[in-house]
Parts: sequence; structure tokens; C-alpha cells
Amino acid sequence: MDFNMKKLASDAGIFFTRAVQFTEEKFGQAEKTELDAQFENLLARADSTKNWTEKILRQTEVLLQPNPSARVEEFLYEKLDRKVPSRVTNGELLAQYMAEAASELGPTTPYGKTLIKVAEAEKRLGAAERDFIHTASINFLTPLRTFLEGDWKTISKERRLLHNRRLDLDACKARLKKAKAAEAKATTVPDFQETRPRNYILSASASALWNDEADKAEQELRVAQTEFDRQAEVTRLLLEGISSTHISGHLRGHHRARFPAPQQHLTHHRRGHYACGALCGRPGPSGGGRSPPGGGGASRQRDPEGPGPLRLRGGRQQRAGPAG
Repeated sequence: MDFNMKKLASDAGIFFTRAVQFTEEKFGQAEKTELDAQFENLLARADSTKNWTEKILRQTEVLLQPNPSARVEEFLYEKLDRKVPSRVTNGELLAQYMAEAASELGPTTPYGKTLIKVAEAEKRLGAAERDFIHTASINFLTPLRTFLEGDWKTISKERRLLHNRRLDLDACKARLKKAKAAEAKATTVPDFQETRPRNYILSASASALWNDEADKAEQELRVAQTEFDRQAEVTRLLLEGISSTHISGHLRGHHRARFPAPQQHLTHHRRGHYACGALCGRPGPSGGGRSPPGGGGASRQRDPEGPGPLRLRGGRQQRAGPAG
């Protein structure tokens, strides 16, 4: 119980110190440690990514399911971790109405035969729409939700921790500055020292106390600086990882339908997937630093026609072009 009370008192003291430091910064009464321009750029890019991801996610959900009541129902099922009931698409519903109308009006009549043919087409369109919604939800919406509910929550937590570490650091700087100013003032000998020798003792005692306070403040500042630097590095790595999240999400969504098997995906990239390389901002593995066997160190040249054997500038291999 005593330990919990001590910890509670310590946490309350830290919270109060941070609150004072934050308030003084807002009123311009305290100095604030500024982050470097690159770090600020990463923070701005992360916020922009989060905002646009939310907008794209919401609008895609509206596109896939225009009915707001159905979206709310699907959201509740998802939060309750229950399977969403299967819904009949508009195309399938129209096909059902046409088939019933043809059955009632006469399937052998010209109108009935037309209704049956159109109903079959609408049924196929409805099934294609259902597959599209399912595929888009898995390959497109799931990575966006994973980023918002997983990666972004981690980044937000580390950013809040970095903000607290920064407040602690600036509070230690202010405490050290105040202690050094008081120590310098205490070491100043008063002008009336000849008439009052007792001031020597008082001045020396106060100087020693403030000297100890300054030493303690310097030690706390070193600890706070170390914790701030460590937390800044952790946050920086997470912010820089957002670009990697974009690339991996693009690869999963772009290749899952075309290459279901992982080995197909790897083989495709070894041959040089130039469309993906252009979108991801870097060439595929085939554009690496090693020269191909028999190429004699010739440089590779991208072929706009897509993956496959590459032309070698100055080498012997050429892609076979179309006849004529």
C-alpha cells in the first residue's frame, strides 16, 4: 500500500510538472525544445497519411455499400466479432423479379423469354458485384483498417510519450537554469560584509545548497536527455516505416489476385515487375547491382512491355519483338 501511495504521489508530481511546463510554453514564459525539420516533416506526412486514409476508407465503404443503415449494421457485426449476414445485391434482386415475372406471364412468350435472358445476365452481374465487394473489402479496405487500428495507434502512443519526454526535458532545463542563477546570486558577497561577518556563513551555506541543487538538476537533465533521444529515435523509426507500410500494402493488394501463390509472386519480382517498381518508387530485384550471367557487366534497360527477359545494352541478349 505504501509503495502504491509513493508511486501515486510520484506520478502526480510528474503530471503537475508537465502541466506547469506546458502552460508556461503556451504563454511564452518557458523555452521549448524544437524538433529538427526532417522530424517535423515526418510528423506532418504521418498526419496527412492518417487523414487521407480515413477519408478514402469512408468513401470506399460508401461506394461499396450506399445504404447507411446497412453500413451501421455491418459495423456492429464487425465490432461484435460476428459474421455479417449475406446480402442480395441489386442485380440479383432484379434478376429474381424478372424470373418471377417471366414465370407468371409465361416463359414461352416473347416477353417471357426476353425476361429470362435479361434475368440471367443480371444474375451474373449481381454475382460479379458481390465478388467485387468481397475482394475490395479484403484486398483494399483491410490494409487501410489495419493501418488505422494497428500502426497508427502505435505511432500515436509513441508520439504522446515523446511529447511527455520533451516536457520532462524542458522542465529539467528550466530547473537547472534556475538553480545556476540562484547559485551565482548566493556566491556574491554583500557590500556590508565588514560590519556583519555572519553574512559569510549564510552566503557559503546558501551557495553550497544551490550547488548541490545544480548538480542534482544536471544529473536529472542528463537522464531526461537520454530518455528523450531514445524515444525520438523510436518515434522516428515508426514514422519512417509508414512508407514501407504503403509499399507492402500495395504489393499485397496488387499481386494477391494475379499471383495467389507466394512463389508466383517471388518469381514475378525476380524477373522484374516494372509496373510495381514504378509505383513503389524503386526497381524490382532484377534491377540490382549484380550483372547477369553472360552480360559482361552490361547495364539493364527497362522494357515498357512488362516483365520477362531483358534487353542488355551492349550485350548479346535481346527480347524477341513481334514479327514484321
